[in-house]
Amino acid sequence: MKRELRVIISGGGTGGHIFPALAIANAIKKNNPTAEFLFVGAKGKMEMEKVPAAGYKIEGLWISGLQRKLTLTNLLFPLKVISSIMRSYALIRKFKPDVAIGVGGYASGPMLYAAAGKKIPALIQEQNSYPGITNKILAKRVKKICVAFKGMEKYFPAEKIILTGNPVRENMVDIEGKKAEAHQFFNLDPSRPVILVVGGSQGARSINLAIESNLNLLGESNIQLIWQCGKLFYQRSVDAINKMPGNMGLHSYDFITRMDLAYAAADVIVSRAGASTVSELAIVGKPAILVPLPTAAEDHQTKNCQELVDNDAAILIKDTDANSVLVKNAVSLVKNESKRNTLSNNISKMALRNAAEVIATEVIKLSESK
Repeated sequence: MKRELRVIISGGGTGGHIFPALAIANAIKKNNPTAEFLFVGAKGKMEMEKVPAAGYKIEGLWISGLQRKLTLTNLLFPLKVISSIMRSYALIRKFKPDVAIGVGGYASGPMLYAAAGKKIPALIQEQNSYPGITNKILAKRVKKICVAFKGMEKYFPAEKIILTGNPVRENMVDIEGKKAEAHQFFNLDPSRPVILVVGGSQGARSINLAIESNLNLLGESNIQLIWQCGKLFYQRSVDAINKMPGNMGLHSYDFITRMDLAYAAADVIVSRAGASTVSELAIVGKPAILVPLPTAAEDHQTKNCQELVDNDAAILIKDTDANSVLVKNAVSLVKNESKRNTLSNNISKMALRNAAEVIATEVIKLSESK
């Protein structure tokens, strides 16, 4: 009798790494209910809380990234790498995985290095259009590389690449037939257009400042607002909205619990350009203005949305220009139905659906090739 499938999934650091990891695990488990999983993350990072909350076991490695200046952390980096590789070998000996998956982030490097060294079939999932250094290094050692953007043969061996897209939160992109419910949920007037602003779960300061200083323009244009501004900016956003005359349909939230309804209500979306967000926007097919985070590693957010811009599927505004032109551009887009339709049609063509299931299939194939 064949034993159950055993899978190690390594990586994390941000939601952009953790969510795809969980989505892949869930997709594997859907087809293999008896499969066993071990997640491996970096001690002190958010995966150490998020993964157990999702019902999976996780082990932590003593690993972190290099800082841009000389620090004690940098001096300890070689020791951390050696320690983490040794710990990874120990976890592999104990867990005995059939296959290993890396999703990017600090912990992914040592674990996938060790897995390949023990001849465990390994796969990496690269969310961004410009890969991080960890996945670039691992590319030579793994069997398959699942990517979300075309043209990745510039960075990886072409014969290993599979274009899968990024796993998305299915409950967040299921917007069909929900517009009326969305208007009621957010207390919106169905006869007036809506701009949705999302800067990530923590908000985005440059976007928040741009919205705050241009609320009057939204009011004058009869446009309603759903504004996820994060906890740190929330009270300030409430104070700014309360200074506006009358009921202008301007609503701010520290965090939006029903992103499906926010997407459903929106006529135009303003957002950062993280890989998962870009994938979600393509699936919901709404016209979007993207403001890439300039401090993202290797400026990958700008690179994530460049393909959309090149295909007339989104509008890009630099972070430094947000305060002066973001709201003006958003209002102009709301009023330009032809442009909205063009952006919506083009971004929808670029959507890659069922990514988690496709990646899960590749993982199972790899495990069977062992």
